[in-house]
Amino acid sequence: MSKICEICGKKPVAGRTIVRRGLAKKKGGVGQKITGINPRRFLPNLKTVRAFINGVPKRVKTCVKCLKAGKIVKAV
Repeated sequence: MSKICEICGKKPVAGRTIVRRGLAKKKGGVGQKITGINPRRFLPNLKTVRAFINGVPKRVKTCVKCLKAGKIVKAV
């Protein structure tokens, strides 16, 4: 279960990179043309932290959004 937040279940999502070429119409060109589309993955920002899970310190992979929101208590 790598690349998945153990708190909220956030995981990688699929997307695309789009390569364009040409000068935009508002800048006096004929417009941009799409010359290539490649698949890519958007990965969550995960950190491995020691946290108290049911009163026991344990290592968990969690996204930074959950850490900042205070959804887990870090073990010192």
